[in-house]
Formats: sequence, structure tokens, C-alpha cells
Amino acid sequence: MPLKVTLTDYGVGNLYSIRRSLENCGAEVSVITDMSELADAECMVFPGVGAFDKTMGRLLPHREMILSRLEAGVPALGVCIGMQIMFEGSDEGKSPGLGLIGGRVVPLEAKVVPHMGWNQVDSDDPLMEGVVDNNFYFVHSFHGSPVDPGMTIGTTEYEGTTFPSFFRRYNAYGTQFHPEKSSLSGRRFLENFIAFAEEQA
Repeated sequence: MPLKVTLTDYGVGNLYSIRRSLENCGAEVSVITDMSELADAECMVFPGVGAFDKTMGRLLPHREMILSRLEAGVPALGVCIGMQIMFEGSDEGKSPGLGLIGGRVVPLEAKVVPHMGWNQVDSDDPLMEGVVDNNFYFVHSFHGSPVDPGMTIGTTEYEGTTFPSFFRRYNAYGTQFHPEKSSLSGRRFLENFIAFAEEQA
């Protein structure tokens, strides 16, 4: 049986790219707009790109349920804004986040913002196994800043600044980069994530 992934459609981001990428890696993907359906999700994926407050708009009424499921070990992947909402809040908006990761989302300190393009992700997490060059695509102006440095499992250098770009707590992963836009590196990363999520079932 293929892994059943619940892809959240909260009105932002390009769902087509990540859905196609997950399906190409062998997952069975269902797209939901009613976030209460996450109560039965086998695996959750929170996509980007978007604004923090707008993204949390549909999630807030179900915040405690979603957080409880993530803390219980349901595998999840948050991409870009989908990762940022895992934090307690963001300097980009006023809404609370899901609060899975202690800390806030802060502006990227660089001369050229937004950061758009390909950069290395320095990580030895098992999801990087078989990724040839760790080169991934980014498009963002903010990044997560966790209170506990142990939540960071990967970093990226951009214009002389090194920022956290890859996170994990429980079985929930978060990436500032876009694996669905990262060619062969991204495909291998998503294959590894799907294999990881299947092991948790």
C-alpha cells in the first residue's frame, strides 16, 4: 500500500508542484481544504509559498488538534511557509503559529532579499542520504530561529550569513528550501521522507 499523504490547501503556494513530486515518489496524495481532516491523516504535508498570517488562517481553529497529532509522532513535512508555521510566531505577522518548535520566524539578514536561488544545505540527517550535492532551491525573506539549537538539523550560507534551513521535532520535518523545485536532489529527499514516513506507520 502506498503512503497516504494529506496535502493541506490553505490558499497559498503551488500545490501542483509538490503534489506531482510526491506522487512521482510513490505516495498517494489527497488535497484537503477542511483542516479538520488532519485528525485522520497518516502523513501531513504543509506546502509554501505564502504569508504567515494567511497560512495560519485556516489552521488556527484546529491548532490544538494538529499540534497534538504532531506531538504524537504523526510524520509531517513543512516546506517554506509550511515549515515556518511550525514555530510559535513570526515577525512577518501577528498570528500565533502551531507552536511545535519553540522560537520565532525572523527576517533574513542579507543585502539581497528575498533570497532566491540554489544553495547548499549542510546536514547529515538521514533524509539527505543519497543526495549527491545537497544543492536545493530557496525563495524566502524570513527563516526559523529555534530556541533549542537541537531543533536545527541543517544550515545554509547565503551572502556570508549562515541561517537554520532544516528542522526536526518528533517525526515532523521542516525545510526552508523547496524540495519539489530542487530537481534530482529534491526528488531523492522526498523519496527518503516518504520511506521515513512509511516506517512510522
